[in-house]
Amino acid sequence: MAEVPPTDEGWFALHDFREIDWNAWRDAPVRRREAALEEAKSFIGEAEDIGDGESAIFTIAGHKADLLVLHLRPTLDEVERLERAFEQTTFGGFTEQTTSFVSVTEIGGYTAPEYFEDPESVDTGLRRYMESKKHPSIPEDAYVSFYPMAKRRDPEYNWYDTPLEERAEMMAEHGETGKGYAGTVTQIVTSALGLDDWEWGVTLFGTDAVALKDIVYEMRFDEATAKYGEFGRFYVGRRFPVADLDAYMAGETVPVEADESGETDEAATTGEHPGGHGGHAGDEHEHGEGGHPGGHGEHGAEEGEETDSETPSLRDELADLDVYGGKPHGEDVYALALYSEADPEELADEVYGLRSNFDHYDTHVKTAVYEPRDSGNAAVVSIWETESAADTASGFLSELPGVVGRPGESEDGWGTMGMFYTVDPDHREDFVDVFDDVGEMLGDMDGHRETTLLVNREDETDMFIASQWDSREDAMAFFRSDAFGETVQFGRDILTDRPRHVFLA
Repeated sequence: MAEVPPTDEGWFALHDFREIDWNAWRDAPVRRREAALEEAKSFIGEAEDIGDGESAIFTIAGHKADLLVLHLRPTLDEVERLERAFEQTTFGGFTEQTTSFVSVTEIGGYTAPEYFEDPESVDTGLRRYMESKKHPSIPEDAYVSFYPMAKRRDPEYNWYDTPLEERAEMMAEHGETGKGYAGTVTQIVTSALGLDDWEWGVTLFGTDAVALKDIVYEMRFDEATAKYGEFGRFYVGRRFPVADLDAYMAGETVPVEADESGETDEAATTGEHPGGHGGHAGDEHEHGEGGHPGGHGEHGAEEGEETDSETPSLRDELADLDVYGGKPHGEDVYALALYSEADPEELADEVYGLRSNFDHYDTHVKTAVYEPRDSGNAAVVSIWETESAADTASGFLSELPGVVGRPGESEDGWGTMGMFYTVDPDHREDFVDVFDDVGEMLGDMDGHRETTLLVNREDETDMFIASQWDSREDAMAFFRSDAFGETVQFGRDILTDRPRHVFLA
């Protein structure tokens, strides 16, 4: 008997594919249709906001289905109950389930057997990354491709009687192919052995629909797929906010396009942002163009309040990976940052390898390694144009060597990160001198823990500033001070571009 690799399971998944009875919908009275839509939006909206697990709704292109309702929950009972509850809604009465797929999230022991032998002994970043695969997040704005698959059991190519070492090598090759799509494609792999007709389900999410085709195409040439892969039907579509269900049923484009103010039609009247992001481009509170050593924007208090609420779901997920994320105020980008105690040169080699893959995608803005001037941990900063791309990249970044938490971090602390302080080369030493002066002043302020200046390994004019405080109020006291105002003015004179700032509660 061939050796059986270990597995570990997380949340149960239900892919519920629905076909709409369009004739019945058109013939129904307007009031019944309106009531059906409100009930469906309420049901899915409440399911999206439930404690453990997630739910989402997607369009499906082609004849195989019209909608996909995806549920992730801790138990099989919960997903089965949600399936029945949706069927009993008025809107559910206008639909028919064309197919479904029942499975459970799974991680396997091919590429990280040490995790299964002693999870506490492995690198923190790897352990938390593996845990995140068991309890994944569904990207908010992404195309989706779902397909079931199995491994062949033919006389010539039988996956299950192939030696474990050979299977592990093939899966490692498969994983390397996947890393080439970091930042643009993420996946949820679920096991259906004993639960459904196929052995696994693969759900791919991408900011670019063509990338979903590209990754499947390239992986077909991996030995694990070329010799041993078997596939069922493919389903493709796109996630949309449940608030846009009216637009979907009316034949309009979803997600609903934002107007010139950056809001959807519904958001403009309700004040809500269906995409889940509290801020948007064109916000009336523009970010100041100036910068300053040790501070974070001309209107620190107001900016801190707004950015704290912009990406809570992403931050909650990344916090467990020691990767910190946020949306800089007034920007259409998402910033990730992490600290590593690894040798900076070793860290840089790893980061540059990742960056060569990241650069293949239009959603990637920048990834760089920053070293402290004196002692301390290096930082890695990665900037992306979409939250889903940043979320995908975070998984690869969390696997970097020696990932650790923020210096001085504790549960009740508050931190800020200032990125892209691009200094005029003629004023670099002036910038550093002022930072040192501000640092001495900060040392005497109540609640200040540490402020560090780090420098891009590839560009000494590119700076990164991180501060830790006992509380947000302590940091705001500095941001309101006269000394802070003076550094803002100074920064305007010597920076070649405005910095980007992320406030991290």
